Amino acid sequence: MKRAISLALLLSASAWAQAPTEFYKGRTVELYIGYSVGGGYDIYARLLARHMARHMPGNPVIAPKNMPGAGSLTLANWLYAAAPRDGSVLGTIGRGIAFDPLLGTQGTKFTATEFGWLGSANDEVSVCAAWGKSGITKFEDLYARPVFIGGTGAGADTDLFPKAMNSILGTKMKLVTGYPGGNDITLAMQRGEVEARCGWSWSSIKSGHAQWVKDGTIKLLVQLSLGKHPDLPDVPLIMDLVKTPEQRAILRLVFARQVMGRPFLAPPGLRPERLALLRRAFMETMKDPAFLAEAEKIQLEITPVDGEAVQKLVAEIYATPPDIVRKAADAVK
Repeated sequence: MKRAISLALLLSASAWAQAPTEFYKGRTVELYIGYSVGGGYDIYARLLARHMARHMPGNPVIAPKNMPGAGSLTLANWLYAAAPRDGSVLGTIGRGIAFDPLLGTQGTKFTATEFGWLGSANDEVSVCAAWGKSGITKFEDLYARPVFIGGTGAGADTDLFPKAMNSILGTKMKLVTGYPGGNDITLAMQRGEVEARCGWSWSSIKSGHAQWVKDGTIKLLVQLSLGKHPDLPDVPLIMDLVKTPEQRAILRLVFARQVMGRPFLAPPGLRPERLALLRRAFMETMKDPAFLAEAEKIQLEITPVDGEAVQKLVAEIYATPPDIVRKAADAVK
């Protein structure tokens, strides 16, 4: 047994020390996806896997694998505690998972600042959108009377975002949660069960319901992100509606996840030069004409954020004063 452990440690140390070209030559890199097959994260990851290897030395194969569970928390915990730390394993997790430890989510067993963030395939902007026949046409209407909002469950953007706005800004949204997915909320709006949906990705609306925006079937009330989407110059941004520095700090913590719309990461402890290689390969893929053509064909929005920017954002959010963190956690309960 001791001999086997020693051999495993020796092999691991050897792989850790190899130059990037030698290490990746003929190797299969496993790209784990924290969700089941067919969802948005899965589609983005499989697209990346088909193209990123061309931008890596040694001609590796990138093999996507699914590890669903607890909204990708299972994968985040595994990447942190058990995955090889040599660059042979990568992952993609939910945009908000990195901040779950701060918000008190049960079962988190990682420190997000220690991951090696490769980058994000898009800087996501979500919106609150009301069904046109509800009579809700602007953000201010959310203060006037209770408005029924569809949600998919605790921890999801559809639930967290309305809770945060109610607590911090005083809106009167009434959450009707438990819908299996976002499409089910959309159907519920059509049936008159709920009046609006928050945490709805603009990229999803743009690809699937652009005509609804044009003809007034839905009304866009507010953008939920740290910055406006260029498509929506006339839709107010949530960060412009705050009234105090404290409100801004709390909502920044809540909505920082949007910058990491489709994040990719490596386990902690990766050699700096190997992490730099992976970050470079990721961003080169984001500009690859073949990658972009396929993304456009399947209607995926690509607005990349590089790994250094994601790493910096995570560090900044983790440096949030404890009293602000506590108030943000209380706001989304």
